[in-house]
Amino acid sequence: MLESKRLIFRKVEDDDFDVIAKMMRDEGVRRIWGHYFSDDDVRAWIERRKKGYQDHGIDYLLAIQKETGEVVGQIGILRENIEGKDVWGIGYILNGDARGCGYATEGAKAMAEYAFETMGVEKLICDIRPMNTESIAVAKRIGMKETGSFIKIYHGEEMPHLVFELDREDR
Repeated sequence: MLESKRLIFRKVEDDDFDVIAKMMRDEGVRRIWGHYFSDDDVRAWIERRKKGYQDHGIDYLLAIQKETGEVVGQIGILRENIEGKDVWGIGYILNGDARGCGYATEGAKAMAEYAFETMGVEKLICDIRPMNTESIAVAKRIGMKETGSFIKIYHGEEMPHLVFELDREDR
């Protein structure tokens, strides 16, 4: 089982619809992602996670507070394609009431350790919208360095993203 000091992580399942919907419909998430997640969007999100587990063995995982059993967010290792290049990334999305408690940093560190030590990954990235200062701070806290930028097309919109990287040797 993948865990950190305060969190345990498990795969997202169909029965997690309500908790995922609440998280993805949070005002802060909507601001960063640029749209409201409909029921169909939430179902598609869950299916993408399940496909990630099937294809790569890992994807976003539910982050659950050990002490209370409460879901605080989704944190995981993602296989991504950035400008035609397949890369391993770390992603984190927290419930609004769980932000500012160190969960994203703690979870991202746990994911990086798992990626480097168990999966044998040499480099991890985070692609983050420039306005998402909280996520940028998390990336920097786990030792990532800004290395570039690119435009991601999402829902037909051009969205600038910054790229942060962490090499196995630099952690």
